[in-house]
Amino acid sequence: MAVEEVKSEEQKEETVAAESAEKLQRRRRAPQKQQASGPQDASPYAVQDAASKSKSEPDVVHGGNVLLFGKYPLNDVKVEDQSISSYIRFGNYEYPNIFGRRKFQSYYNAHISIIERLMNKLMRGGTGKKIGGKVIRTEGRLQGKKLKVMHIVEDSFEKISKKTGKNPVQVFVDAIEHAAPIEDTTRVRYGGISYNVAVGISAQRRVDVALKNIALSAIIGSFNKRKSVADALADELILAATNSSESYAIKKRTDVERIAKRAR
Repeated sequence: MAVEEVKSEEQKEETVAAESAEKLQRRRRAPQKQQASGPQDASPYAVQDAASKSKSEPDVVHGGNVLLFGKYPLNDVKVEDQSISSYIRFGNYEYPNIFGRRKFQSYYNAHISIIERLMNKLMRGGTGKKIGGKVIRTEGRLQGKKLKVMHIVEDSFEKISKKTGKNPVQVFVDAIEHAAPIEDTTRVRYGGISYNVAVGISAQRRVDVALKNIALSAIIGSFNKRKSVADALADELILAATNSSESYAIKKRTDVERIAKRAR
């Protein structure tokens, strides 16, 4: 009886060992099956990463098949400056306005349409200080009026399309690239002495400065004049897209870069 009990215990141990070995082999085979099955079983994030890696032209600005203002395509718009391409985006919006839904997210400005950012820059109540020898005080005529500013941008894009015969969205992107400064200065205080030091500018700030100068140029060009804001904005975008020295945004960029060059 004792011999039979020992044999039965040995058989149980052998069966347990065999089952554990089979389980271990199944675990080892599992990842191999997932890899062989291809992207169908993979997560959507892995598919997106693979698509982004296999992408041959990362500088293309994707806006979907939606036409901006029902007129201008966004699929063929390209950004030559790859350093700011991640901050120039177009959502699938015919009339870009997200009503501030993402304002509490990190890097909020990088996720909204660049057209809407231009509208937000135009909604200002004036500078209240001298710029170009003039005091700009619009008393809030565009402040908070998103629909009015949207019509201004739409009219300016239509004028650009008629004057140049090009896609006004591409002209706008080219204007941002040329108006974005590369260097700037900051004030440093050391040992009771303060002086300027040249510093590099991040990609997000480059886009912010370019949009601010373009919007400010439209306000200055139409302030106390017969020219409308749409006409002034269209003229500024055309001049900045061609890198003309007559553009206000290009002048501000060259001034900032010249001061930074002296402070090196």
